[in-house]
Amino acid sequence: MSDANNGEVGRVVPTEQARQGESTGHVRYVLHGSLALAVVAGVVLYAIYFL
Repeated sequence: MSDANNGEVGRVVPTEQARQGESTGHVRYVLHGSLALAVVAGVVLYAIYFL
């Protein structure tokens, strides 16, 4: 097992280097599109079963 306090000094990494992925706008478009489709599907199902 490794001990968190094993005497090694941690190194400080700048924010840009510490990021694991890049943030592009494409993911936002997919999330917004899927949310819109889920809302439309919910409205359609509500209209079919309750109206």
